[in-house]
Amino acid sequence: MSIDLSQFFEVFFEESFEGLDTMEAELLNLVPGEEDLETINTIFRAAHSIKGGSGTFGFSSVSDFTHVLETLLDQIRQGERTLTTEHVNLLLKAVDCLRSLLAGLQAEQEPDLTEADTLRAQFEEVLGINSTTQESNIQTSDNQSDSDTYQIDFKPHHHLFKTGNEPLIMISELEQLGELDTTVFYDEVPEITNLSSDECFLHWRFFLNTSHGESAIKEVFEWVEDDADITIELCGGLFTDELPAPENDSSTVAQEPLIQEPVPKQAEQAKPIKPTSANTNKKSTTPESTSIRVGIDKVDSLINMVGELVITQAMLNQLSEQDITPATITALQEGLAQLAHNTRDLQENVMRIRMLPINFVFSRFPRLVRDIAQKLNKQVELKLIGEQTELDKTVMEKISDPMVHLVRNSLDHGLETVEKRLQAGKDPVGTVTLNAFHQGGNIVIEIMDDGQGLNTKKIQEKAIANGLISADNHLSNEEINELIFMPGFSTMDEVSDLSGRGVGMDVVKRNIQSLNGSVEVTSAPGVGSTFTIRLPLTLAILDGQLVKVAQHTYIIPLISIVESLQIDIAKVSRVGKNLDVLRLRDEYIPILRLYDIFNHDNAIESLDKTLLVVVETDNQKVGLLVDDLLSQQQVVIKSLEANYQKVDGISGATILGDGRVSLIVDISGLIKLSGLKKPGSQELSIESQVALEAL
Repeated sequence: MSIDLSQFFEVFFEESFEGLDTMEAELLNLVPGEEDLETINTIFRAAHSIKGGSGTFGFSSVSDFTHVLETLLDQIRQGERTLTTEHVNLLLKAVDCLRSLLAGLQAEQEPDLTEADTLRAQFEEVLGINSTTQESNIQTSDNQSDSDTYQIDFKPHHHLFKTGNEPLIMISELEQLGELDTTVFYDEVPEITNLSSDECFLHWRFFLNTSHGESAIKEVFEWVEDDADITIELCGGLFTDELPAPENDSSTVAQEPLIQEPVPKQAEQAKPIKPTSANTNKKSTTPESTSIRVGIDKVDSLINMVGELVITQAMLNQLSEQDITPATITALQEGLAQLAHNTRDLQENVMRIRMLPINFVFSRFPRLVRDIAQKLNKQVELKLIGEQTELDKTVMEKISDPMVHLVRNSLDHGLETVEKRLQAGKDPVGTVTLNAFHQGGNIVIEIMDDGQGLNTKKIQEKAIANGLISADNHLSNEEINELIFMPGFSTMDEVSDLSGRGVGMDVVKRNIQSLNGSVEVTSAPGVGSTFTIRLPLTLAILDGQLVKVAQHTYIIPLISIVESLQIDIAKVSRVGKNLDVLRLRDEYIPILRLYDIFNHDNAIESLDKTLLVVVETDNQKVGLLVDDLLSQQQVVIKSLEANYQKVDGISGATILGDGRVSLIVDISGLIKLSGLKKPGSQELSIESQVALEAL
């Protein structure tokens, strides 16, 4: 019976990527000359697991490449070679290469082996392997002139399968070392009534003729040393048909050993994935993860919640069968309240399943900081705070790239070189800090550095030179610093491969806003800068304020609302032809009429009979004119783009309790739709202009 191994591919890829993350993290912890043996062993085990798994599934490009870096790691852990910085750099490049190879295979593309071949040559140079040596080894292997024969007795403990190990894989690896003869014993197999499918009752004796030596054989069994009885003895001589016959124990069921057919080679056990795209050279990226690991405590909590729902449902069913009396009505109301409570608890627990610690994002930055610091010849220390702060998996995956850009920006623009830091009386080692914490219903992520801070004067000069603002604009330092988020803005005089191409920060802001979040920057000259990202904990559920506009109900995200108030007509001024502004304390708030923007009839148009909801986005406040405020509630967000099409000024929709569809207002899109802010313009300067004209 053949087994379709493709069903296990996704698990293999997930575990392999986790193994690569482990390798990268441990490599970054290594100090050349002071390496910890346990750290080396952890890296070796991760590489060995990837090699074994890829060989089992027929991914020879991965297993062959992993073998050469595994050889270097083995020499280091055996004390045969001293670890150097060059070794660490080479191994980190190998991790990147393996990640690319696996991503290509996962995307069902033929992997590009150009980088792998280049790195393999570098490893072979470090190991002292050249083509002449390889050809000599091949000839020696073919002639078997320097080979030895080993007798290997392998008796797994009964619980071996429960550890996730498979004897056939080990037999297949043995066969790759040389010519193998296999004998299997089944004297411990119980009667069929006592047979357990998850226990191993077989044991084997092998005669292996190989030129690889005993260490290579031990390596095959290193994962099961504590779960099996293993003996390896040198028989000597060449491999012939007249091998020593295995001795039969008196308790052996079979008088003659069962000779097992040769185990097929790994490449034959599972054919590699064939590319489905015609462009086999296309560089692949890691596909978005389609699974998530959930703690057993969260699963148990869900099961308990479902149990409570079942009990409540049974109680309500029983009440529905009784005659209607004041007592049954009271009991029914209590049951419905309990149902609402259980439903709310179930919703919260379901959402917790998608919550993962932000360490999944933070873990990629030690490597990034190390590589960029080396490239810029800067000394940098990375500090991670709040690594266990939880965030929705979807939000986490989409915030990763903007965070990478902000960290690169801090390293390139923010931190000074060692010489400049010493001249400024600073520690020569700069610090970049990533901090995450919950604040209300949001998560706040801070990217801080202790560098030179933003050059406010230079930012203003560049903005004027590029026509982004005029010379007579009177902006605060905070408003000037916000200009770095404008499209095409850059203060770099020279283009580098890290930054300075005039793209990036506007994309960062746009990507964060697409997550219903915001980003702002604070800076002090000579002290450093802080980029603060605020995001909702989840994109699936929103805390919203229901408002009435004519006969329609809209939802405004609570996170955007500053306050709601009745309008004092005496404080309203007309600016331009059709823009009203409200003087609210020391600010001037533009008033946007929702009924006018969305073309609704029969709405209340008189300002003194309506309500104003003051909202804020991108450090700009506007007032939304509504007929009435309704209730506040959590709503489940449904994507309009996925179910209909993109609608300007609307971020999504939801279904209310009475079955009606209600649209969720997109504040940023609404401002653009109203014409208050033109695409690519600077919203702060517009607000300042509104205030000046109002005066």
